[in-house]
Amino acid sequence: MTGPRVVVIGAGVVGAAVADELTARGWTGVTVLDRGELPLPGGSSSHAPGLVFQTNPSKTMAGFARYTVEKLCGLELDGLPCFNQVGGLEVATTPERMGELARRHGLATSWGIDSRLVEPDECAAMHPLLPASSVLGGFHIPTDGLAAAPRAVAAQLARAVERGATVRGRCRVLDITSAGGRVTGVVTDQGEIAADLVVSATGFWGPRTGALVGLTVPLLPMAHQYARTGPLPELAGRNPATTNPFDASAPILRHQDRDLYFREHGDRVGIGSYAHDPIPVDLDALGADPMPSVLEFTPDDFAPSWSDARELLPALAGTGVEGGINGIFSFTPDGNPLIGEHPGLSGFWVAEAVWVTHSAGVGRALAHWLVAGEPDVDLHECDLNRFEPAQLTPTNVAARSTRNFVEVYDILHPLDPPAVQRPLRTSPFHARQVELGAVFDQSATGWERPRWFAANGELPEVGKIPPRGEWAARWWSPIAGAEALVTRDRVAMYDMTPLKRLEVTGPGALDLLDGLTTNNLRKKPGSVTYTLLLEPSGGVRSDLTVARLGEQHFQVGANSNLDLDLLLRAAGPDVRITDTTGGTCCIGLWGPKAREVLSAVTADDVSDAGFGYFKARELDVAGVPVRALRVSYVGELGWELYVSAELGLRLWDVLWDAGRRHGIIAAGRSAFDSLRLEKGYRSAGADMTTEHDPYEAGLGFAVRPGTYPGAEALAGKQDPARRLVPLLLSDQTQVVMGKEPVFHDGAPVGYVTSAAYGYSIDASIAYAWLPAAAAEPGTGVQVEYFGERLAAVVATEPLYDAERKKLRG
Repeated sequence: MTGPRVVVIGAGVVGAAVADELTARGWTGVTVLDRGELPLPGGSSSHAPGLVFQTNPSKTMAGFARYTVEKLCGLELDGLPCFNQVGGLEVATTPERMGELARRHGLATSWGIDSRLVEPDECAAMHPLLPASSVLGGFHIPTDGLAAAPRAVAAQLARAVERGATVRGRCRVLDITSAGGRVTGVVTDQGEIAADLVVSATGFWGPRTGALVGLTVPLLPMAHQYARTGPLPELAGRNPATTNPFDASAPILRHQDRDLYFREHGDRVGIGSYAHDPIPVDLDALGADPMPSVLEFTPDDFAPSWSDARELLPALAGTGVEGGINGIFSFTPDGNPLIGEHPGLSGFWVAEAVWVTHSAGVGRALAHWLVAGEPDVDLHECDLNRFEPAQLTPTNVAARSTRNFVEVYDILHPLDPPAVQRPLRTSPFHARQVELGAVFDQSATGWERPRWFAANGELPEVGKIPPRGEWAARWWSPIAGAEALVTRDRVAMYDMTPLKRLEVTGPGALDLLDGLTTNNLRKKPGSVTYTLLLEPSGGVRSDLTVARLGEQHFQVGANSNLDLDLLLRAAGPDVRITDTTGGTCCIGLWGPKAREVLSAVTADDVSDAGFGYFKARELDVAGVPVRALRVSYVGELGWELYVSAELGLRLWDVLWDAGRRHGIIAAGRSAFDSLRLEKGYRSAGADMTTEHDPYEAGLGFAVRPGTYPGAEALAGKQDPARRLVPLLLSDQTQVVMGKEPVFHDGAPVGYVTSAAYGYSIDASIAYAWLPAAAAEPGTGVQVEYFGERLAAVVATEPLYDAERKKLRG
């Protein structure tokens, strides 16, 4: 046996992919278990219609799907293919959907997926049942297609067995054993199997498997309707089973305006619908059915979809629905899979809530992570540990997952906040923000966050803000631009409470943090340091702002629960790490008048000489004990002011009253995003991920020689082949939203990360990843936005206050 002993629970399309990928990397001690009868154990893979569509707003998810296509195209079983590359055709019946298809074409281009927009006549030529009169146009992806999921499962398991793996069906897992915080084995109804690693790939059974080890697996089993029609003369003889084992040759057809998709089954049509009311599934009610993922079809739920299907494809009027299923699969609170290791039990991993579309890609990513010790693609959107505890209650998981089912084919704006279970987390300032007419969105960690304030609608600066296009104007107001200008000219208060705060203390605190991060933390107490967490390969995992408050006392400004997870795994018994976010709050007080406001409410010295840039001190602010950090994410003089939650409202009111004579305002996230891009401040997870190193990302200033993870991998990378650079669009009325493709010399060469209008510089900004040859200042490029190529030029950064005079006051 080579490699550790691995038990994969679940022999569906994900478990099979994990076993295949692990054994392909030389790990032969792999055992795959399933409660069902092989080769069709009864999970979602057994009934899946097999659609594989690659276009996705997430680069990571698109990459998973692309790999699934590539892998399955080369996979056979008994001489029969596992993939039929019929292509995908998404059609529009409304102008809004046509615009969305143009945007999706841009996403596909950004992620390297070949696609094109097509006219109605070409749509009709591609699909035998679709008249040109039914649609306004379409989006064609020639490499999409149909997976034979059961065949792909069997083929991958067979390859794994050939390399030494063991596969067992009709084997029920009863328990997971552990010792010393690590898994040691799997107890089944056929005995115990020793294991160094256990991978749960049990699909909608994931919550049950997780419960064996005290792990919350936040997914909701949901039923999805899939029907088959009777025979259609138009399809007769088109897909003979003797030459076409998939019984299909037309592209997958997706009618997202009515939450429908279609595929051929010989001379019949299969129709999938997301239009019905959500049907959550109680796992206790499934019993021991040999095909538990298939529930009885409910015709009444499908009736409206049948009417919509006939409207798009009039030929269906000549047949009827012969049968169907309500098939079970999994939804999560944010719609993404769950991949990663149990936070409290080493060696227990999950790969759950994964559709056939992404299955091989997820299997590959997890196998690489296990073998190499780190992922080779960015997985922060899919990491099991991304959620906050408040988001993991059964009520919240059910509500958000149900909403994701409803919205699966909706046109979703990048800034459109979730509509359910709100408000969930609110800062102590929330009541004051409501009084000021705050328009809220919600952060990824569940915090209510003002985007702008209606109370600022009378500011004279509102009249200076240029208009923008309809898409970019959603979840935006010219008030946000006025708030940005007031921040630059006077002073503003920002609610920074959603930023994650960790207290790190104990005899080993300094060694832990300094040994994990790229910058020098061995500075005197009272110092603040911007630093990075890297993967061993040198990719940027996160960025941190670390305040050294004492010899072994640190406040760490982190990005998400994933940073906490990393620190907890690395900490020894001599380090205590506490998440203080919920019990504290923060006001960002920024602008040229910030010192005047703060000095009016404290007797402490807040002059530049007495309280320098990137320093931390305790202040008495009108009787409120405040931890003040002189840092600014907007590029202006100011402080982050931290207090315990019960004192937050008092701090807000004190600063507000002191600031009235200086024209203080409350400002929101929209202004914040504009200001930070004018200064070129990066956002981890958006502008840079584990797929980018610090030198590429323009963060080389935060890198020192050392022995931290990733240090060795960065050697010799100071002259990168690609770079993150700012673009200025020529048309000031055009504001892009992120993820658009960038063209140079007529070819796509990169993509936009973050974008906003720069009100201080009066220009539309888009940061983008480009090859070094196209990243020099002055280089002309184009950004594709809703099918139009917008002229832009690479600019020199920072775009605002290049000499940093504003920050130092």
